[in-house]
Amino acid sequence: MADPALTSGQKLRYGAEAALFFLFVGFFRLIGVDAASFVGGLIGRHVLYHLGWARKAHANLAAAFPEKSLAEREAIVTDVCRNVGRTAAEYAHLDKFDMTGRAPRIAVENLDIAEEMRGKGVLMLSGHFANWEIMPIAAQEFGLEGGIVYRPPNNPYVDRFIARARAVKGFKEQISKHQGTRRIFTLLRGGKAILLLADQKTNEGIPAPFFGRDAMTTPAPAALALKLKAPVYFASNRRGRGARFTITVHPALQFTPSGDYDRDVRDLTIAINAKLEEMVRAHPEQWLWIHRRWPTARDVNTGKRS
Repeated sequence: MADPALTSGQKLRYGAEAALFFLFVGFFRLIGVDAASFVGGLIGRHVLYHLGWARKAHANLAAAFPEKSLAEREAIVTDVCRNVGRTAAEYAHLDKFDMTGRAPRIAVENLDIAEEMRGKGVLMLSGHFANWEIMPIAAQEFGLEGGIVYRPPNNPYVDRFIARARAVKGFKEQISKHQGTRRIFTLLRGGKAILLLADQKTNEGIPAPFFGRDAMTTPAPAALALKLKAPVYFASNRRGRGARFTITVHPALQFTPSGDYDRDVRDLTIAINAKLEEMVRAHPEQWLWIHRRWPTARDVNTGKRS
């Protein structure tokens, strides 16, 4: 059903994009999860690599890891593009991923830490590691209750498909980053978990160090944690062979508020970025390096906050 808020031009453009997207989804669904992941990887390596994605990733890696050789950075960029293609193809098969059963595709490290979260209002933060849609599936299977916070794709038809695909095995409650503050408060106060990818640029954020450079970072997780006294946990994800993953649950972040709220929001945001950087450094080939995470010379010259 078309969104009445869309213009006729947007309906045509988004409709054409969605038709192509659904064509690929149907193909990937037809050939099975392992074959789809493999073919998606080929598309990522040989198509997405040449669409400017590799250039963005190389620039970010050169600044973040100046000590790495060009060959080392090229290997990471190749893995990143291949992983994006695999992840896109795996959207057709999110219902195939399990922690249990005869052939589980998800393994979880540090389940004892995950046990600490049961029945509590906690923030579980992560980034765009491997296939980032796998982590909510594991959380749901483990028995955590709550919701995920996400940025909807621009295309509403694709957004609806992805939301339905997520809900098959992941958290049913999906909260738009720009519309769900009140609902997030309600869930946290009710002892539920909130899962959030905290590694993207936001123009409305605050500058906080990330790989030695200030990056505009959302202060929302820090503000929520401080206002509601909610513990902040982290999870990272690694792609293994093909469409198989290992999720690592990290201990709660240790932070003692000073009592100065504005200062504490900034300091906790800095601590969150530091933990995300630590996880990226451990497995740089697993992170999505194509984001415009840091300000560019063009942003500075035009006065944009990036």
